[in-house]
Amino acid sequence: MIKNDLAFVFPGQGSQKPGMLAEMAQSSGLVAATFAQASDVLGYDLWALSQNGSPEELSQTEVTQPLLVAASTALWRCWQDATDVKPGLMAGHSLGEWSALVASGVISLEDGVRLVRLRGQYMQMAVPAGKGAMAAIVGLADEVIAEVCQQASGTDIGGESGAEVVLPVNFNCPGQVVIAGHAAAVEKAMAACTEAGAKRALSLPVSAPFHTPLMQPAADRLAEDIQATNFQAPSIPVIHNVGCAVEMDPEIIKQRLVEQITAPVPWTQTIEKMISEGIATAVECGPGRVLAGLNKRISRDLSTVNIEAPDALEAAAGEI
Repeated sequence: MIKNDLAFVFPGQGSQKPGMLAEMAQSSGLVAATFAQASDVLGYDLWALSQNGSPEELSQTEVTQPLLVAASTALWRCWQDATDVKPGLMAGHSLGEWSALVASGVISLEDGVRLVRLRGQYMQMAVPAGKGAMAAIVGLADEVIAEVCQQASGTDIGGESGAEVVLPVNFNCPGQVVIAGHAAAVEKAMAACTEAGAKRALSLPVSAPFHTPLMQPAADRLAEDIQATNFQAPSIPVIHNVGCAVEMDPEIIKQRLVEQITAPVPWTQTIEKMISEGIATAVECGPGRVLAGLNKRISRDLSTVNIEAPDALEAAAGEI
């Protein structure tokens, strides 16, 4: 049964944590089975790593990406096991878009895990460690941040070859934007944002400037792997980060995933689009409550629930 006022949203990097889904794994064998599928592709025990790995290990992007796709897929399967209710829309924040595409049947879990591990490897290789950075800017208007970034880059966005750049890349919610680029330019922009009135400017624990043109080498490499993979039309529409629109053509979906590597994540716009389409409730299908927090700041017209634990899933399935 499709519930047209319901959406599923899938979190991206930063939602992982040691011990994630432990309670759900005790309640449902679907968690172990899903992680076993992913482990067969990866060649190591992903579940053991998720339970016993250090935060630093789980934050390595080539580990984080398949880990979160497996976790979100496991929770989606648990939801399907608990109820026949299906959402009218799906969306994912950055990496979370891949989880949405697995859930909607565009790609298999095996292909999803394989491709996002490569995605993580390529992203890390695109910019040498220590050369790139990301930071969260809190309490400053989007247009002010964009102007500060252009000035801190010392050139037009995209700039001259070799010029250091910084850009706004994640529009998470009103008053919270993530910037990324060359480390020195990011540091310069953080100071300028603080001077311009930002409440906070926080460095993020990543070493690659995701969603910037600096990731183009990663996009070029991943494009070949994506093109060689079988994609299907989605069984549930997915709003893509790039273009903030639904795509049903598998070939266009492939393009959107390649473009996403170098393009900003318009999460505020995504949630506003969902609300305009009649979505009243969103289920955060992944560990943590990052998206629930962002969604609340975007609009009070959308209620977001989490299904990470068995009691939360049971309550959500019963109410929805």
